[in-house]
Amino acid sequence: MRILLVEDEPDLGAAIKRSLDREAYIVDWVQDGNEAKWYLESKGHEYSIVVFDWLLPGKSGLELCKWLRSQQNSLPILMLTAKDRMEDKVAGLDAGADDYLVKPFGIEELLARLRALSRRVPQFQPTHLQVNGYTLDFGTHTIFFQKSPEETRIIELTNKELLLLEYFMRHPNQIVTRDQVLNQLWEVGAEPNSNVVAAHMRRLRRKLAEHGCEPLIETVYGVGYRLNTTHEPK
Repeated sequence: MRILLVEDEPDLGAAIKRSLDREAYIVDWVQDGNEAKWYLESKGHEYSIVVFDWLLPGKSGLELCKWLRSQQNSLPILMLTAKDRMEDKVAGLDAGADDYLVKPFGIEELLARLRALSRRVPQFQPTHLQVNGYTLDFGTHTIFFQKSPEETRIIELTNKELLLLEYFMRHPNQIVTRDQVLNQLWEVGAEPNSNVVAAHMRRLRRKLAEHGCEPLIETVYGVGYRLNTTHEPK
């Protein structure tokens, strides 16, 4: 799940981003309201939730809420603010925010509110994703399959491995390019000129092969990668 975080306090923004990274969210963090508007105009379809601070350089969080709703965009919005008066909360909700979190707050509460918002978006309700005989479990960060009637193989995954497998399992038999993977699973500006995608793919495929999943994801030379559903657990 990709989140746009708009928070101009460097320490708070960095702390929120670290926590969301640990929970396997993909986070684009910006510190200016005008920059946030640009992200929403150019990449808005990629986000599942936006988190706006109220007081921002450029456009305020309140202005961003109003603008986003004026575009008939129903993207869930969580508003962060030190404004705790009832009339401020009403103004934020009336501007289009779906939820309102007053500073200072605990990270666990923030995560819980994001989970609640994500449940309102139908495609994020399932806790499992299944392709052929392979099942991805988002709750335990594992993929499992029946190696035999008596044996279930369970493979523990890192956050990035989980996201990679989810992306390929949602696009079975489709050729996926390196740039598509980079754009979907890494925040904007993250190592765009490196071999980060190839390195993660090598590690993931090595781990899968060690547990008998080879060749679940295959290389299409010169183009990208593909999850081949003709290969089932054996």
